[in-house]
Amino acid sequence: MASSSDRSSRDSGGDSSDDAVTGVALGITQEGGDWQVTRLDDSALTSLDDAARQVRSLRAEGASFGLVDVDHEYFVILRPGPSGLRLMLSDVTAALDYDLAADVLDELNVEAPDLTDEELEETDPWGEGDMAILEDLGLPEGVLEIIVSETDLYADEQLHSVAERMGFGDQLERHLPDA
Repeated sequence: MASSSDRSSRDSGGDSSDDAVTGVALGITQEGGDWQVTRLDDSALTSLDDAARQVRSLRAEGASFGLVDVDHEYFVILRPGPSGLRLMLSDVTAALDYDLAADVLDELNVEAPDLTDEELEETDPWGEGDMAILEDLGLPEGVLEIIVSETDLYADEQLHSVAERMGFGDQLERHLPDA
């Protein structure tokens, strides 16, 4: 993820004080070895409960999970299952500005960082949660950790790296807005 000032310059939709959240929420399913990517309703960009409900509603014999890119600032991987909701947040500092990121940290029982604006500008983002969330589907924990640590990439670029490594990069590309 790029620095806060770099990220603000990428946003072509307005100033950073705008309450409108942009991005893309996708449901990913695997059946018979083939990946399917489905666009989720935009309410998944602001509500963890809604994102989880939408991913749960994807009927698949194989694995299913969600990828949520919020404002190109951070992303969430969520994977509902019988034992509960598994989560990974790419940037803990996003919880200072975004309800969805704060909700993910709450679900993970992790406190949001207490940083001043100056400290936030000087702090590199860091991920939190289940870095092995996609390991059984072909994305090793260490690889996800490396992708999350690539602070010069935007969230959509990081998700594209995830998709490429897992074999559904082309399908993902069709659902991402032009950057």
